[in-house]
Amino acid sequence: MGMEATGKLHTIFETKQVSERFTKREFVIELADNPKYPQVVLFQLTGDRCNQLDDMKVGDQVRIEFSLRGREWKSPKGEVKYFNSLDVWKIEPLRAGRGRSGGDPRDMEAPPPRIDESQFGDPRVGDAEDIPF
Repeated sequence: MGMEATGKLHTIFETKQVSERFTKREFVIELADNPKYPQVVLFQLTGDRCNQLDDMKVGDQVRIEFSLRGREWKSPKGEVKYFNSLDVWKIEPLRAGRGRSGGDPRDMEAPPPRIDESQFGDPRVGDAEDIPF
């Protein structure tokens, strides 16, 4: 399941060697969708993706692409537990034109195109033939 989110890097953890062949690096993002009630969410990078955080720092505005993953685990006593993880495929800094202050002016996005509304005519004037009933 592919998803994306934007926000501010809140915490960056060191890469952990979980097993001989598996590494992971966790980080927390304060999501940008509701500043009144900020949500801080834990994400993880795995394997060779862990180095995507090397050039970033707490406070950076980022955009991430991730998958929601879940798994079931049964304890030796037979208890069943469920775990979720947010596995990040790509993390990139937001360019200055998309909300980050400062930065290289060449990273600014072009402004949206201007629309000449005169080509649409006066919306208050309708044609009696256009009435849908």
